[in-house]
Amino acid sequence: MRSVTTVENRKERRGGLNLRFFTLATAVYVSVLLLAGCTLRHPGETRAEVDRRHVRVLRLNNETMLSDLDKVLLLDRPSKLTDKRIP
Repeated sequence: MRSVTTVENRKERRGGLNLRFFTLATAVYVSVLLLAGCTLRHPGETRAEVDRRHVRVLRLNNETMLSDLDKVLLLDRPSKLTDKRIP
């Protein structure tokens, strides 16, 4: 069915330009953050310090994952078995 509204009753579309500007500004902001990398958070770190920090984070993540696996597999509870012989 065709629209029968008159030209005088139609609303103008003004939101398209604002949406384009907002999208462009967001894309520029995100690209600047991605290109900046780690320099925004730790500007004075040497490469060796960054490597040590990465190794520490990986080690802690691995320990946490193994701890979670132990809890799931019920390996973190102390054994209730005795080392004594029952007569």
